[in-house]
Amino acid sequence: MPSEPRTAPRASGRVARRRDRRKAEIVRTAALLLSERGYQGTSLEEVAERTDIAKATLYHYFSGKDELVAAALEALTVLVNDHLERELDRVAGESADDRIRVLIREQVRILTDTAPEVATVFSWPNTWPGSFEPVIKDSRRRHDAIFRRVVEAGIAAGEFDCPDADVALQCLHGVLNQSSLWIRPSLPPERRAELRELVVETAARMLSSRGAGVSPPSSGRR
Repeated sequence: MPSEPRTAPRASGRVARRRDRRKAEIVRTAALLLSERGYQGTSLEEVAERTDIAKATLYHYFSGKDELVAAALEALTVLVNDHLERELDRVAGESADDRIRVLIREQVRILTDTAPEVATVFSWPNTWPGSFEPVIKDSRRRHDAIFRRVVEAGIAAGEFDCPDADVALQCLHGVLNQSSLWIRPSLPPERRAELRELVVETAARMLSSRGAGVSPPSSGRR
């Protein structure tokens, strides 16, 4: 007896993939809106309009604005951390000094080129409802853990002379978070690349004496 055609699972898989693509598009749109307008200025109506779907359709994917915003924050966190982890894998086995420079360079690239919305979204601390405080803290903790691994390894190996990893990490992130102000999109590509390397050297110099003698980045104006 011939078997029945097996078309239903294949069709179901296509539907699931299409749904996943649409959901990812909605999340990306929400992340961009958050970067432009902050939490208070982001609305489901605008998300629906930019993704060219009915607002009611959004509720097939998310129960409401807060669930969508939480998904956008998670997507940005995963994007950043995945980029950083891939770079660390690429230089596995190298010195802590080399690895921290690779991390710094990739973080600056993310904030100024790959996903500049990250810098803006996480710089709106005063507009987030209290319910999002644990979400944002968890995102920062996971991101910080990647840098902390390398910093603590460098201290243990005697490569870094900073006495306190917590203070060093706070200072490091303080510098990196300003990179999007120094490396503006309007600057020529060669100037952006130059400033990116200056940020790398300046930030790494806080941990190691290897970068001594390098001037901190200027405002980038020419």
